[in-house]
Amino acid sequence: MTNALEIRNLTKNYKDFSLDGINLVLPTGCIMGLVGENGAGKSTTIKLILDAVKRDGGEITVLGRSGSEITLAKNDIGVVPDEIGIPGMFTPQKLEKVMKLTFDNWDSEVFNDYLERLSVPKDKRFKEFSKGMKMKLGIAVALSHHPKLLLLDEPTSGLDPVVRDEVVDIFMNFTRDEEHSIFISSHIVSDLEKLCDYIAFLHKGRLMLCEEKDVLRDSYRIVRGKVSEIEALPDRYVIGKKITPYGAEAIVRREAVPAGLESDPADIEQLFIFMVRKEERI
Repeated sequence: MTNALEIRNLTKNYKDFSLDGINLVLPTGCIMGLVGENGAGKSTTIKLILDAVKRDGGEITVLGRSGSEITLAKNDIGVVPDEIGIPGMFTPQKLEKVMKLTFDNWDSEVFNDYLERLSVPKDKRFKEFSKGMKMKLGIAVALSHHPKLLLLDEPTSGLDPVVRDEVVDIFMNFTRDEEHSIFISSHIVSDLEKLCDYIAFLHKGRLMLCEEKDVLRDSYRIVRGKVSEIEALPDRYVIGKKITPYGAEAIVRREAVPAGLESDPADIEQLFIFMVRKEERI
């Protein structure tokens, strides 16, 4: 089966920022989460996938298409950008008329069902929407033309916890179809940990890690002990350390946990934070 998304040696250079040699593969039927702080390059990566900005190097394949052919796949790609670009005077009802002319597979019944599920008013102007309401409308649009791949840039940002949980469930149900895939960026790591099959860490334009979520969870432990015990851990097994006046902790490879030291599974957010701290000390 063709991979949903393939990125090989992707590079984009700006005056004060560079996306440096990104490599990742999203298998069809899976969800990949791109974790990174603000300014890490998450939105730039999604824009490059969509060919909205021109890359300086590398190759991108989307649903088996590459180069200019990616634009031909628009009916199969649902997009939720970080800023929903809908004219302020549009209501969801008026927006739907435009979407019918934009997508061959537009489904009004599905669209109106999502508006109802997400409590989006049909006759209210977009400029009167809150940030969270704008995001919910963007999600409804992205899902209403039967896409095979969703590209989501911070889709849960601005949503309250209850709605955020519902949106995560919608995305999980979307990939129950084995031909459906999602590439989602977020700094809300708890959402990604619940949702994703694969996790990629992006920091200052560099991909630090891309791995199956379950492998990450199984491969690393957070250990706690005296400063001397943590400092004695072999550097090659240590992802990062945190030393405080009250003790010390580190994330290490599972096989390197010393006997007698307290340890627990490391969650994805802890792993990312420790990796970034180590990177910034180098």
